[in-house]
Amino acid sequence: MKRAASLALAACLLASAAGTTLAQPPVAASSSARVTPAQTAVLLAAVKKEIRDRYVFADRRDAMIKALDAGQASGRYAVTDPFELASRIGADLESSSRDKHMALSWSPAQYAAATAPANGPAAPDNAFWRTQAIRRNSGLTEQKILPGNVRYVKLAAFLWEDDLSPIAYDGAMRFLAGGDAAIIDLRGNGGGDPAAVNYLTSHFLPADQLLVSFHMGGDKPDLSKTAARPAGRITTPLYVLIDDGVASAGEEFAYHVEQFKLGELIGQTTAGAANRNDGVPIAPGFMLSISIGQPEHPVSKTNWEGVGVKPAVETAPAKALDVALVRALTTLEAAAPPTDKARYAWARTDAAARAKPVSLAAPAAAYAGKFGAVTVELAGDILTLRLPERPAARLTPLGPDLFAIGDAPRRARFVRTGGAVTGLELLRENGEVKVYPKG
Repeated sequence: MKRAASLALAACLLASAAGTTLAQPPVAASSSARVTPAQTAVLLAAVKKEIRDRYVFADRRDAMIKALDAGQASGRYAVTDPFELASRIGADLESSSRDKHMALSWSPAQYAAATAPANGPAAPDNAFWRTQAIRRNSGLTEQKILPGNVRYVKLAAFLWEDDLSPIAYDGAMRFLAGGDAAIIDLRGNGGGDPAAVNYLTSHFLPADQLLVSFHMGGDKPDLSKTAARPAGRITTPLYVLIDDGVASAGEEFAYHVEQFKLGELIGQTTAGAANRNDGVPIAPGFMLSISIGQPEHPVSKTNWEGVGVKPAVETAPAKALDVALVRALTTLEAAAPPTDKARYAWARTDAAARAKPVSLAAPAAAYAGKFGAVTVELAGDILTLRLPERPAARLTPLGPDLFAIGDAPRRARFVRTGGAVTGLELLRENGEVKVYPKG
């Protein structure tokens, strides 16, 4: 079975497919590998042939070939380091085509897997991708329960194996479905297999929903439709984290979230790599990514090529998780019965302080002192709180006079009278308050 996919760019997750290769001994996968001028000439000839024969946009083929010819004539490719050679050729392919799926990588291990004799009905590179899927849990690398029972899953890449990945995705989606809200973190997800995107999206939409029409140059497009509804359907509020490292298949899912209004995108505009690509092994150890299809979304009637997918809420990628958590908890608090509002508000305070650090109402030294059995000390610019027979815990500002106490399930709120700090309250989520006068 040949894989054709929208795949990772920066991480060089290129699905291998049968391509034009000229027999030469493979170069060992090491930092000492070198490419000869003869191998470079064969590489460029193979790349040009793939462009002429397979590149989806016929009107851009000549521009790419002219760019390669110019680079070759100028001596730009007269380097022996295969990584540098791949970088230079790949940069010229992308700039001349304006297509972020046009890329070249030096990957001897993947080349060897892609060109190995087939063993049975599976594609020869299945062992390579199966190993990746096993080691990275099909790309689902992390899951955790955040405050307020907001469930989080990190999706680092869209890896797919028919017998393994549905189990991994169903488990992750059941985990998300048990939360009051769900966050899927795509930041840095350079892409992967479209089968994984299809299966993930099928947890949010009815069966047989058209997702993408891939125009492959023939009379009929290749249609991607949702599968029969898998286990773990998500109905809770959904937030998806994105940045400019999200590309290709990662962008496809983000685009579905936007176009089908499945949730809210938080972060930074994505890379803008929409076309469907194939990976082609080229001697002595290169992988060429070449666009072979143009996607069309049923809602927008276009795609995200060159423009990326824009977030509904723009924020620095490093802050995206806390911003999403604040928005999730705010939404949940607004809709919650009175008995649950305090729980969401408590959780939201921590996330809000991380998303936008607060300013203290007084100099840090004003909070230091004895408050009954509680001691607050200042060392440098760090405040700590110590209870009897307990180690000191760092105080982290959550509000003008409100602090988190290390990892404890309590908070410290300082009381002021006439502007001066006169007391300390230790708070619990259940509403319990203990008061300690200063002095």
